[in-house]
Amino acid sequence: MEELKLNQTIRCIVKLGGAAITCKNELEKINEENLETVSSQLRQAMVSDSCSRKVIGMDWSKRAGVSDISSSLSDFGDQGQLNVDFSRFIVVHGAGSFGHFQASKSGVHRGGLEQPLVKAGFVATRISVTTLNLEIVRALAREGIPSIGMPPYACGWSTSERNVASADLSGVAKAIDSGFIPVLHGDAVLDDVLGCTILSGDVIIRHLAEHLKPEYVVFLTDVLGVYDRPPTDENAVLLREIAVDEDGRWSVVKPTLQSTNKQVKTTAAAHDTTGGMETKISEAAMIAKLGIDVYIVKAATSHSLRALSGELRRDIPEGWRGTVIRFSRENKC
Repeated sequence: MEELKLNQTIRCIVKLGGAAITCKNELEKINEENLETVSSQLRQAMVSDSCSRKVIGMDWSKRAGVSDISSSLSDFGDQGQLNVDFSRFIVVHGAGSFGHFQASKSGVHRGGLEQPLVKAGFVATRISVTTLNLEIVRALAREGIPSIGMPPYACGWSTSERNVASADLSGVAKAIDSGFIPVLHGDAVLDDVLGCTILSGDVIIRHLAEHLKPEYVVFLTDVLGVYDRPPTDENAVLLREIAVDEDGRWSVVKPTLQSTNKQVKTTAAAHDTTGGMETKISEAAMIAKLGIDVYIVKAATSHSLRALSGELRRDIPEGWRGTVIRFSRENKC
């Protein structure tokens, strides 16, 4: 694929984990509090003086239980309030309690589009994930962030045996150069070999990072970071720093673990069709190989705001709670 030319560099690609922005055990239920906090933190990270500016909402649609739209049209007469640069971020979100249920019950992730159940599941999955995408775009818009939903299926993404085969990133580039924030998501897509499959948000981020070269990537999750075993285990240890070698192998730098086994034990929800934390670590390691730091951190916390704001580009502060995955310094020139 030809390298895209942008008018400016991408500062950050953000992954909103499905488990962080939805109630993962309740079908198609958004975690409204987390989503509101994450949207506010994104605004703060995008604009250094955002706290001193009036938020001019861009969601002019009526919401259930709310009588008014989020802003007055007269607010847009103050051009000074709108002269804000949001164009160096890209947002990608997971599905959480949206989409995974429909995909797993119908087998969309395994392919077989000629089967009536799979075809129906493909439709049902896309209805679910695009519904969530709209709600996330609206939440960002209420914070004055000019967001544009860009579902991968509709934007020309497809796979071949679950690997990205085509992705028209020109629309993403044009949106960024026009001052918009593209909002992509995990989606049901066509597959050259399988017929169809699920393209995860983590794979989308890796592909975007390869071609758009952001300064850093942030994964917002429902736990503090990567642990050496499922975080529900009382003996689980938070891994603060993971180093990735030139050949893609990775090792834990901090803390020093008693076990020399580099493998991290992970779990995924029964309905998760995208691989859960294991896929996240694998994709993050491939991004780190490009020389791009990756931060995995709990959403809607002070730690996530620091990661989004780019405060962790050099040494990781002792009080920061999360996991950084970066290219091994010994391999840097």
